[in-house]
Amino acid sequence: MASPTSGPPLNTRIAPPMIPPPAFPPSTQMGFTPGAIPPGFMAAAPMGIGPPGMPPPFMPPFNMNLPGEIVGAPVSFNKSISLPSNDETKPTSEWTEHKAPDDRLYYYNAGTKQSSWEKPDELKTKTELLLDQCPWKEYKSDTGATYYHNINTKEASWTVPPELEELKMKIASEQGIIQAPLIQQSLEIPIDRGMDSTDSGSAMDQAMAATLASIAVPDENRPTNNVSGKGFKSKFQAQEVPILKNKQELIDAFKELLKKKNIPSNASWDQTVKVISRDPLYPQVKKLNEKRQLFNAYKTQKQKDEKDEHRLKAKKAKEDLEKFFMKNEDVTSKTKYYRLEEKFEHLDIWRNVSEIDRRDVYDDVMFTLAKREKEESKLQKKRNMKQLAAVLDSMTLVDHTTTWYQVQEMLLNNQNFVNDPKLLGMEKEDALTVFQDHIRELEKEEEHDKERERRRRKQQERKNRDNFGMFLEELHQQGKLTSMSLWKELYPIISTDVRFSALLGQPGSTALDLFKFYVEDLKSRFHEEKKIIKEILKEHSFIVDVSTKFEEFARVVCLDKQSETLDAGNVKLAYHGFVDKAEARERERLREENRRQRKLETAFRSLLKEMDVDYKSDWDDVRGQIENHQAFQAITLESERLRIFKICFKNVQRKLNKIFKRNLIKKYTCLDVYSTDYLNKHEFDHVSEFLDKCMWCM
Repeated sequence: MASPTSGPPLNTRIAPPMIPPPAFPPSTQMGFTPGAIPPGFMAAAPMGIGPPGMPPPFMPPFNMNLPGEIVGAPVSFNKSISLPSNDETKPTSEWTEHKAPDDRLYYYNAGTKQSSWEKPDELKTKTELLLDQCPWKEYKSDTGATYYHNINTKEASWTVPPELEELKMKIASEQGIIQAPLIQQSLEIPIDRGMDSTDSGSAMDQAMAATLASIAVPDENRPTNNVSGKGFKSKFQAQEVPILKNKQELIDAFKELLKKKNIPSNASWDQTVKVISRDPLYPQVKKLNEKRQLFNAYKTQKQKDEKDEHRLKAKKAKEDLEKFFMKNEDVTSKTKYYRLEEKFEHLDIWRNVSEIDRRDVYDDVMFTLAKREKEESKLQKKRNMKQLAAVLDSMTLVDHTTTWYQVQEMLLNNQNFVNDPKLLGMEKEDALTVFQDHIRELEKEEEHDKERERRRRKQQERKNRDNFGMFLEELHQQGKLTSMSLWKELYPIISTDVRFSALLGQPGSTALDLFKFYVEDLKSRFHEEKKIIKEILKEHSFIVDVSTKFEEFARVVCLDKQSETLDAGNVKLAYHGFVDKAEARERERLREENRRQRKLETAFRSLLKEMDVDYKSDWDDVRGQIENHQAFQAITLESERLRIFKICFKNVQRKLNKIFKRNLIKKYTCLDVYSTDYLNKHEFDHVSEFLDKCMWCM
């Protein structure tokens, strides 16, 4: 059957009254008075009833039986706990307190076989009964925050209500304290006499803390109680009893006593008491449960130390076996385990390690040896390749055209190679790799030699071109070479120089190319030198016109020191440029003069037209009429005036001739019409009358 310690059914839960969310601030920070429900929350339900919108709490009714049949009285966890209380001693009650598997407390009545989540009034203290009279109840949220709920008004508050605070102060004043630090209640823990001595470290720490808090330190000023028994008293009087000032010293002394007596970790309490009971320190720990706690803590620590010592011994044995294998030359990475067992099983260093640990050591050693052998093989390979490379370097007959077959024959005749057994045992692939690297180096050296020769040849060719350029510069300084010079003109002079002969046959730019480049360079200086020539002409106030001769121009330019750097060809080109500009200016002046003259002639002809000049007009008559006009005076030459008048007179005559011819043709046409039958129908006295009225002749 189930024990009452199993608690009420685990599928039931108690829902506390509704609380504000965990992040909801206290009411004093939200601006509402203590005792009022926080904004946005409904009033909480009374104890045992959930808030609106939540499922009602499930609490075992007072008449609910625990699952299964109850046999015997329940076992109370607090049987050995002594809680100090300021209230009056309560009579023995059938209600006992128990703890469910989920650490919740419940209460069981042995008489009625009922269980309850709420603490019965019979078990409540006077203080708890007084607090029950207050409608405000204290709860804790999921986050551990405390809040208060009024079962009558359904209000909730984060702060302590005034009624509850006043009641607590009243209870505290009656008890004569402001806050009761129930240290003894919190530190005294029950001792399960059936508990195993090998509990975890946390249990040991709890026991030590409880003992430290509960041990009563003897008062130095209070006389020591007499111990019954004369023999026992005489032994204590013979030994000096140390005076311990605090609980920690007493605990340390008791542990040191157990250690001094060398109490084993598997000793029982009864066996230990027989050994330490006559020591003066033993009676100073007053309570038996405190001694048991210290003893159990000692055993736990002793077992832990023994385990550590055993582990260290096993570790050292494994390390010694590993060192033994590593130093033994007969042990390699290829050695099998059974071979080692056959060879070393009679040795203590082998027997001191268990089979499993030996296997682990063997695996580690094999891995380490394989790694070491691999490193040694790499080093040996590196050394052999280095030595063979040195041997090949010393063989002068080997060049970049030597084959591998030829090198093998040469190595067999080389004493440095033959006398080295490690080289003779060298892998053929490694030797071939060294040979290939050596041949590549020789090929690189050969290529470098060719490159050096190419650079030397190119340097000589560049030097020859530079010398020919200096030769052209000399010709320029002598005035033989200018920007207007031609190759065919200077070839007879150039071909006789050795610097020209040195260029013949070499690749790259030829002598003709260099000559053209030099001339082009002189021409490219033309614009800069032209500016210098302009400055010289400006300083000497010399103006180039159409009639200026080159000798005069060159004489003025040579008067200035800046002309020393000028090219003669560029000077001549500049002269031609200035002359061309002068001719262009003259042509422009003439065009402008002609344009102005034509404008004056046009004005004079317009004046003659206004005077109605006809074929009968005479120049003298016309001149007297227009001599005061501006258009007449604008033409200063009389010959020009007469010329324009004659042109105008001829134009008038030409126009009159055209009109006369046209009218004459029209008249003949009209006469033909007059002779027709059509004219006979009209009455005309004479032909002249017809012509006067003819619209064609008008």
